[in-house]
Amino acid sequence: MDNLELGKTIVKFRKNKNYTIKQLSEITNVTSSMLSQIERGLSSPSLNTLRLIADALEVPLFSLFTEFVQTKDLITRANSRKKIIFPSSNNWEYSLLSPDLSGSIEMVLMKLPPESQSAEKPMRHIGEEVAYVLAGEVVLFIGNDVETLYNGDSVKIPPGIEHKWENRSDKEATVIFAITPPTF
Repeated sequence: MDNLELGKTIVKFRKNKNYTIKQLSEITNVTSSMLSQIERGLSSPSLNTLRLIADALEVPLFSLFTEFVQTKDLITRANSRKKIIFPSSNNWEYSLLSPDLSGSIEMVLMKLPPESQSAEKPMRHIGEEVAYVLAGEVVLFIGNDVETLYNGDSVKIPPGIEHKWENRSDKEATVIFAITPPTF
């Protein structure tokens, strides 16, 4: 997806909420001029900015990159998952395990390469999530606490709690999330 299509998608969601650019700016703390540039495809927003916009518009982050497609196919093949890969962050990735973003829950797989993190600063979102460490170990920054989770551990993260993930090991870590409502 190029910047122009991303911008058009943001405009669509903004108009669905009946927000002006100024209103969206006030909610996200992203300047009106930056939002205008993003919507016109003239700027490449950071992941943090996209999360702020998605949260303000109350849409899953993934919905900024994919169209809502109704499908009768309930199976998601491993080789056809929708993915977001963050090359600037050591190539960590999110993969949507759910076939689409419809419904009230989504499943996401996060792969964190060695010595990487999910975000520079802890983020919050509207969804409640339960995460399960499928492989490796991760450090979870949640609220004011820092916890190490190992293979087989799980955690429930309430809505609105700031958190981020870090892999301090020399092996890839894999975490599966169930999120409701869908927020990625």
